[in-house]
Amino acid sequence: MNELKSLTIGIEEEYQIIDPDSRELTSFISEFLETGAMMFKDQVKPELLQSQIEIGSNVCSNIDELDNDIKSIRYKLGDFAKQNNKMIAAAGTHPFSHWRDQIVTDKDRYHGLFNSMQYVAKRLLIFGMHVHIGIKDRNLQIDVMNQMRYFMPHILALSTSSPFWLGEPTGFKSYRSIIFEDLPRTGIPENFESHHQYDEYVDTLIKSNTISEPSKIWWDIRPHHTFPTLEFRICDCCTKADEAVSIAALIQALVAKMIQLRLKNQTWRKYRGSLINENKWRAIKGGVDSSLIDFGNQQEIPFINLFDEMLDFVDDVVEPLGLRKYLNYLRDMVANGTSSDRQLQIYNKNKNIHDVVDSLISETLEGC
Repeated sequence: MNELKSLTIGIEEEYQIIDPDSRELTSFISEFLETGAMMFKDQVKPELLQSQIEIGSNVCSNIDELDNDIKSIRYKLGDFAKQNNKMIAAAGTHPFSHWRDQIVTDKDRYHGLFNSMQYVAKRLLIFGMHVHIGIKDRNLQIDVMNQMRYFMPHILALSTSSPFWLGEPTGFKSYRSIIFEDLPRTGIPENFESHHQYDEYVDTLIKSNTISEPSKIWWDIRPHHTFPTLEFRICDCCTKADEAVSIAALIQALVAKMIQLRLKNQTWRKYRGSLINENKWRAIKGGVDSSLIDFGNQQEIPFINLFDEMLDFVDDVVEPLGLRKYLNYLRDMVANGTSSDRQLQIYNKNKNIHDVVDSLISETLEGC
């Protein structure tokens, strides 16, 4: 089990900066970075838009350490925002603020994105969560990525928190995913035989002036270009800290299971991207209320049943990694619904979209 305990874990999250009176997004990231520099150090960074704030946890050796770190960051951010008559909220989209009203962060990186992607980049008023699992062996990164592709729709379904766009229910639980896939080099990656083959792919894109560097590959899962990690990028930003950490715990468990299979000269079946994308669409549309396809049996199965099977599958790595209470939390969440479900329930009571924002603000700091 020493191989499993070496799986470090970390999270990046993108939060919304909210005006408490209008409940609109508001541009305030410069103040966070300047006035709050001593408090947040390098754990807070700017994002594409001035109304967004990106945080990064420390590299954590276990899930309890990550839980404490994320909740501490959220608490400090929330307190600092309140002192400056602002609020923070965590969700994949803002329920009603318009992308046309946002101010772009003044950095060459973001101006370059706008110049190359034009209208597509302008609409990127979305907020995600990235989970990093430490894997030093580059070929092992690729092997695990190939196998984990199958589970991406399941993970997305658990994180869904973006049912609204520009003030209207979209009919999707993760509308953020719809917006993000307007960009190139997004979605489920193809299978790669080795890290060498992946490097050849990256080199081709760079030498052909398609991308300037590997971070412009925005897949749902990718080897990180700087850190020795496998980066899971498919999730909406989770509203509650417990949701974020518990999903990270499940990802760590699944990665541990893939490595355990490899040590036994076994592997999870690698399915075609076209099949996985069918499940991803179902997850985007219905979240945990969806039915996903069991490819082996060629049947659609309710997500709650597939989730129970997934927990059984990883059960023997759960105790060594200290994940039990976090996966139990997810079991309850699947039964009761995700952030998207709660947002829609609040909206359907009286059609007051401001009530939805208020609930997001409250839940973002719950337990912190």
